[in-house]
Amino acid sequence: MAIRRFKPTSPGRRHGSVIDYRNTITTDTPEKSLLEPLKKTGGRNAHGHITSRRRGGGARRHYRIIDFKRNKDGIPARVKTIEYDPNRSANIALLAYADGEKRYILAPKGLEVGRIVMNGSEAEPKVGNCMKLKDIPVGLDIHNIELTPGKGGQVARGAGCVSRLMAREGNYAVVVMPSGEMRRIHVECRATIGSIGNADHQHVSLGKAGRRRHMGRRPKVRGSAMNPVAHPMGGGEGRSGGGRHPCSPTGVLAKGGKTRRPNKASDKLIIRRRKKKRR
Repeated sequence: MAIRRFKPTSPGRRHGSVIDYRNTITTDTPEKSLLEPLKKTGGRNAHGHITSRRRGGGARRHYRIIDFKRNKDGIPARVKTIEYDPNRSANIALLAYADGEKRYILAPKGLEVGRIVMNGSEAEPKVGNCMKLKDIPVGLDIHNIELTPGKGGQVARGAGCVSRLMAREGNYAVVVMPSGEMRRIHVECRATIGSIGNADHQHVSLGKAGRRRHMGRRPKVRGSAMNPVAHPMGGGEGRSGGGRHPCSPTGVLAKGGKTRRPNKASDKLIIRRRKKKRR
């Protein structure tokens, strides 16, 4: 998969780029039985108050129902199509099971149309197959990992994300997260073999504000440019530094401030915290 760049016919085209899907996406018509209407909120809650800033507008979408649980065991499924999903950075694959049922899954790197995949303990450790952590060989790359047995995958679901099964200790497996964090996960949790495809998604440059608006994102205003009544970092004469640690309008710390709840229940499962970024 490659990044397409265009001739600079306009300022937006000069710096914008897109992913070349011509050799990856096999159809632009989704499976109608797996679509649901997607209602937008504009970042408002039931009272009409903005709870998520900078949201609104955007192109209309349908939600694709994704099978994160992968609990249809022992029945082989053929990969019918690889499709684009406007609701996530990863591509999705349509599976047609031998009993006639169809389901969408996250498309891992290397999965092709016509490939046979399977779920459960009978499956082989091949790309696209889903198994419990107790059945996966140590050292393999995995994604779409459950944190609670039967709840469905919650970890490593974005484009290019991958985790690795490092070891097993009793009822827990040691997994390295995409962030670098090393933690224990119960061996009854499921995971899918391989890494998520569409890794070039992070290299795409939108090029202009209009493409961001099409995605449902409105302009961003710096807190230091606001009045004191609107933001904790607002006010002051000229270009002031804000006067306090960078934070949101509600005071939630940003840029290195710790917001994780102390004595959280999952702390005992974390062996090594994620790597800190160097400034």
